[in-house]
Amino acid sequence: MSRIVQKYGGSSVADAESIKRVARKIARAKQRGDAVTVVISAMGDTTDELMDLAYQVSPQPQTRELDMLLTTGERQSAALLAMALNDLGVKARSYTGSQAGVITTERHGDARIVTITPGRIEKSLAQGNVTIVAGFQGVSQDTKDVTTLGRGASDTTAIALAAVLGAKYCEIYTDVDGVFTADPRIVPTAKRIPEITYEEMMEMAAAGTKVLHLRAVEYARREGIAVHVRSSFSDNPGTWVKGHADIAKGNQMEEAMITGIASDASEAKITVVGVPDEVGRAARTFDVMAAAEINIDMIVQNVSAVSTGRTDISFTLPMSDGQRAVQALNAVKDEIGFEELLYDDQIGKVSVIGIGMRTHPGVTAAFFDALAANDINIDMISTSEIRISVIVEAPKLATAVQAAHTTFGLDTNGEAVVYAGTGR
Repeated sequence: MSRIVQKYGGSSVADAESIKRVARKIARAKQRGDAVTVVISAMGDTTDELMDLAYQVSPQPQTRELDMLLTTGERQSAALLAMALNDLGVKARSYTGSQAGVITTERHGDARIVTITPGRIEKSLAQGNVTIVAGFQGVSQDTKDVTTLGRGASDTTAIALAAVLGAKYCEIYTDVDGVFTADPRIVPTAKRIPEITYEEMMEMAAAGTKVLHLRAVEYARREGIAVHVRSSFSDNPGTWVKGHADIAKGNQMEEAMITGIASDASEAKITVVGVPDEVGRAARTFDVMAAAEINIDMIVQNVSAVSTGRTDISFTLPMSDGQRAVQALNAVKDEIGFEELLYDDQIGKVSVIGIGMRTHPGVTAAFFDALAANDINIDMISTSEIRISVIVEAPKLATAVQAAHTTFGLDTNGEAVVYAGTGR
């Protein structure tokens, strides 16, 4: 008997019929003799709807109470799935994150998993149950309050459980047939990637690909958990995430210059204008961001003007943190000594990703030529060993993705299928 962990996203369980369909898929896995643990997200757009409701009640809801509210979505879908499985003659028990032993840090809205004590899950599996765990949530080891792990973090719950349970692999079920060379909603001619390394998947997740949560991929890489990304709406083969970039994988890996094009429309840019070009001023700027627990992505500092001795610092961050960042910086304006702040949320990030680019010169030139040919200006640039990212104007984001996808020969004759999901 093999242990497997399956995770189903919100679009896979959007309504009662979808839950019944997922239950039948789980029942087939159980009939094969597998010991199945399921991690489930809230139904459809439930989390967004609960968030909207919270802001209708309070302009600044307390984070503790927000976590209490948002975790009800996963509890609802977990209980309904257990009911559907029991009606199929498959024994099933549902558990909240805290009941499943998911112990976290105390930070509400973006807690980290500290450990998992799977006693109740182990007992349930030993009794022959399909064990269903509400994703995205846990309990603080210090305050004992309910916490959430951040949007999309049911993936992290699933992979962490796979590691602690010694599962053979972790299946992530979503609304597309795996990981594609670009977002199929933007590039219908994108093609499925049969296998991708942890490093490439981490870069794609960090660059905006929403098929897998970044922290989940990091966890899988660290624990060596193979991840199978599939659609809950089909039996197509999906994508395997496994293997490391520094392990030779034969000619096929060497020939794959570019793995995919990622895009992200959820970032904003702040420019700190007229910062004195003195030791410690930039450090203080980012100390403020760190204290506000705001993650920074790309950073560019201009050459200081000789006449003024001042420089501009631009950086990108999640759009959802934009106004909070502006407020935090304005609070220390006199201390840092900058002249003004410019805020721009009409931007998009496009990233070209692939292990093969390490040994293929000319990737940057081809990427930038493709953008220039489509009259797309580059605002910021960031690179890693296997990634090139640029910031462009938001209205030109889709064109930039499509141009890069075609330039690197990633188009296919078929059309990728998006089975469900609003993209909200």
